[in-house]
Amino acid sequence: MAKVARKHARDGVATRARIEKEALRLFALKGVDGATIRDLSLAVGVADAALYRYFPSKEDIAAEIFTRHYGALALAVRDIGARLQPFRDTVRALVDLFCDLFDHSPDVFTFILLNQHTHLRYVRPGENVVEELSQIMARARSRGEITVDDADLAAAMALGAVLQPAVFKIYGRLPGALRDRAETLAAAAAKAAGCVDRPARG
Repeated sequence: MAKVARKHARDGVATRARIEKEALRLFALKGVDGATIRDLSLAVGVADAALYRYFPSKEDIAAEIFTRHYGALALAVRDIGARLQPFRDTVRALVDLFCDLFDHSPDVFTFILLNQHTHLRYVRPGENVVEELSQIMARARSRGEITVDDADLAAAMALGAVLQPAVFKIYGRLPGALRDRAETLAAAAAKAAGCVDRPARG
């Protein structure tokens, strides 16, 4: 009996992982509203009713996926900020992070980018990408590395320099890997935040 129970548990974990994988792909392709439970059940290879044994609704699947991946991205941003390196180096590391996520996990990047406004309310405390970026900007401002006084504004403008090209990539307007443009994007993001070549003396 114990062996059978363990097998059922493994099967359940595998099915849940398959549901999340296919949901991520469909949500990135069609949006949460555009993807149906029927689409998902067909992709996973289970009956519609079977999905509800794992998640109460399509929206719960989306919230679970968003929370996990957005939280992981926030922690990666925090780790880069914790290096306390020169601002330009920090910006380049952040741009590399975003570019690599886009190039290697495009479904994750697209889903996060296009669904953040709907799902940010599900984000756990301490796992907010924008908050981590704002803290990086605040530290840079306190060290005289950027001229934009408002850390949130600096984060927003720097993000825009990277995310808008990513949107163009999603819709096929920019060929090739986003990483190929990392240097240009990093320079634009640093400029948008008001990066100065040499820290101002206090």
